[in-house]
Amino acid sequence: MNWELEANLNLNKIFKMKMIEINMAKEVFRLSPSVLNLMNECPRCFWLAQHKVWKRPPSIFPSLPSGMDRILKIHFDKFREKGELPPELCNNGNCVSMKLFNDKEKLKVWQSNFKGVSWKDKNGNELHGAVDNILVKGKKLIVLDYKTRGYAIKDDTAEHYRLQQNIYNFLLRKNGYETEDYFFLLFYVPKEVMSTGEVIFDTELVKMKVDVKMAEKTWKDALKLLEGDCPTKCCEWCEGR
Repeated sequence: MNWELEANLNLNKIFKMKMIEINMAKEVFRLSPSVLNLMNECPRCFWLAQHKVWKRPPSIFPSLPSGMDRILKIHFDKFREKGELPPELCNNGNCVSMKLFNDKEKLKVWQSNFKGVSWKDKNGNELHGAVDNILVKGKKLIVLDYKTRGYAIKDDTAEHYRLQQNIYNFLLRKNGYETEDYFFLLFYVPKEVMSTGEVIFDTELVKMKVDVKMAEKTWKDALKLLEGDCPTKCCEWCEGR
C-alpha cells in the first residue's frame, strides 16, 4: 500500500512538472519589489510561487505601518493643497527648491497597490510598484518613501530598501519621466507619549543614490530564472515542495 501511494505521489509530481513545462512557453509574469525580494531570499520559493505550484503561507503583517502610511498620505495631501512641504521636509536642507508632485489623480494611481507605476516588456511581462509620494525639483521627480520603525535606524537600515526604491525609479523612467539620481527615505520613530495621550514621533530623512542598473539587472535575472528549471536548493519553507 505504501509503495502504491508513493508511486501515485511521484506520478502526480511528474504530471504537475510537465504541465508547468507546457505553460512556461506562453506564461507571462507580473512582478513587484516584494516579489523580487523573495527571489533574492530564496530563488526556489520565488520560482514555485510564480509558476503557481506552491507559495508560502501569508505571514501576519502588523497593521500599524499600513495605518501610518494611510494617515501620512493624508498629512502630505494637506500640504500639497497649500503648495507647501510638511515641516519634516521643509526644515531639512536636502529639500531646498522642491515641491510635492501636484497631479493628484496620477499620484493616486501610482500609490495604489493594485495599479501603481507599471511597465511591460515586449513579451508582456509586467513590473509594478506603489510609491508613497513624489517630490519635484525642476523637471525631475524624486521618490519619497515613508518607513515606520519601533526604534532608531541603524547604519544599514536604509540598505534594506535600496532595491525597492531603485525599481520605482526604473519604472518612472520607463514611463518617460526624468528622475533625480537620488531618492529619500523618511523614517518615523516613536519618541514619547504626551500626558494628553498623543504619541510623538522623531523623523529622520535619509538620502540615497539611485541605481536603475541594479533594478534592471534584478528584473532580467528574475525572468531568466523563471524561464529555466526549478532551482533545487531549498529553504526551510520550500523543502519537500
